[in-house]
Amino acid sequence: MASVPSTTAHDDTTRHDGPSDGSLQCDRRALLVGGASALATAGLAWLGWQSRPQTPVFLAGNQRYDQDLTRTIRDGLLATGLQPESLQGKRVLIKPNLVEPLRSAPQITTHPAVIVAAADVFRAWGARVTVGEAPGHIRDTEMAVEESGVREALVQEKLSFADLNYEDVRWVRNRGRASKLDGFYFPLSVATADLIVSIPKLKCHHWVGMTAALKNMYGVIPGIVYGWPKNVLHHAGIPETIFDINASLPPMIGIVDGIVAMEGDGPIMGSAKEAGLIGISTNATALDATLARAIGLAPDRMNYLKLANRRLGPIAERSIVQRGDTLQACYDPFYVIDKLHLQCLRST
Repeated sequence: MASVPSTTAHDDTTRHDGPSDGSLQCDRRALLVGGASALATAGLAWLGWQSRPQTPVFLAGNQRYDQDLTRTIRDGLLATGLQPESLQGKRVLIKPNLVEPLRSAPQITTHPAVIVAAADVFRAWGARVTVGEAPGHIRDTEMAVEESGVREALVQEKLSFADLNYEDVRWVRNRGRASKLDGFYFPLSVATADLIVSIPKLKCHHWVGMTAALKNMYGVIPGIVYGWPKNVLHHAGIPETIFDINASLPPMIGIVDGIVAMEGDGPIMGSAKEAGLIGISTNATALDATLARAIGLAPDRMNYLKLANRRLGPIAERSIVQRGDTLQACYDPFYVIDKLHLQCLRST
């Protein structure tokens, strides 16, 4: 069973000043395991992924925003190994996806009902919960929170919000090393979290195939440092920086909103897809691989998942055990735009 670590930030961080001349300190266990792979998996050790023959992923089909999502999320977290008692007093950052928010287009952003339900679960388990986001296309985060309907939900539930685009930052060395970036500036709410909960909208993505738990972590990168739409990351390689960011973060789990999802030309221009799906796992890589299969994509053809495979988690179906509804019951292929680099992602 999983438990939250007692540490609140990586040892290799300094505040505000960028990379120092001090070298990255690896612990004995990381040195024995070796290289970037050890560093990438270090944050997952508390979830017990490396010792599991199979990694659990929970799928719940036939979900609606007006039903008891708190129960669904609680059941999914318990089924995938999270220990409630380990969250007492811990700092939990819920990270939704609020890019280009329009209430008239519910396929673009995470629904407030999913955010609130997740917050209810973690607060009931004694965690200190904050919701935070750094929209990549909109400089006015307050507008994004308001237009998405999230502001109203936060006020009603007395949840605090962290504007990750404008917070003070902390430098963290790149533990993945798939890109040439030396490290990342993370907002303090991110760098000091005991647990990050990625709650994205499930969407097709015209460059990397799919937005889910791992890609959603682009939204922890502060615009005040990297600009909009964070082209530094794009130029360094999108699959590579997806992997590097996730390898460098504090422990992270995923709760994916696929109730109304997006197919076609995502992550912004696609069409609504009534998928009725919630996906949950304490391992975001296994979760993304499972959701890719559920929407008709092949995870072993998706570059960011190939980088994460066996370093952040498994993508092979034989290494993942299903909880909740079966993958077959949730299988519902999404329409994918007609580009060669996306056609090759389709499962046969």
